[in-house]
Formats: sequence, C-alpha cells, structure tokens
Amino acid sequence: MTATVDGGLRRLLPALAALAFSAGSFAITAQPARAEGGYYTAALAAPLAAPQKVIEGGVLWNCAGTACTAARDTSRPAIVCARLARKVGEVTRFATPKGELAAEDLAKCNSK
Repeated sequence: MTATVDGGLRRLLPALAALAFSAGSFAITAQPARAEGGYYTAALAAPLAAPQKVIEGGVLWNCAGTACTAARDTSRPAIVCARLARKVGEVTRFATPKGELAAEDLAKCNSK
C-alpha cells in the first residue's frame, strides 16, 4: 500500500509544481499598469497653469506643464488622444511604448 501512495505522489508532484508556477506567473503578469512611468505620453501645445490630474474616458492623466502621462486603456491610442485633447487642448505628440501616433492620426486627434 505504501508503494502505491508513494508512486501516486511522485506522479502528482510535477502537476502540482506546474500549477503553482502557472498561478505565480499569471499573478505577476496580471498586475495593473502603473501610472508612474505611464503607458501613454502626450505633449501639449500650451502648458497648463498648474499640475493637474485629469480623468477622461476612465483614464487618469497626470499632467504638468506640457507633459501628460497615463496608464494603459483598452481603447485605441487615437481615441485616447482625442479624449485628452478635448479636455486639455491641442496635443503635439502622443506616444505609447509601441510608437508615436502618426501625423494624420494626431491631426484627427486634435480635430475632434
């Protein structure tokens, strides 16, 4: 009987280790985006009078002078840009870690 229990445990142990590893790696990757560095970065045409925290479309923007940063949203960058422009004025540069918004998309961002 002892041999059967030990054999079963030996077969179960790798599965438990894999499950624990999977749960741990998921917990690490499922952390929300941090607002410190920001996923989105934007430059404004006109500086703000004072630092502001702006909430637009469910996104919290931290703005100071002509620079704004925010955590990632589920919308397309062009839409996020347009929401910010409506709230704080013309945006001269809008970027994510994947790259900057193209000139034509930036023009659309400011026209809405």
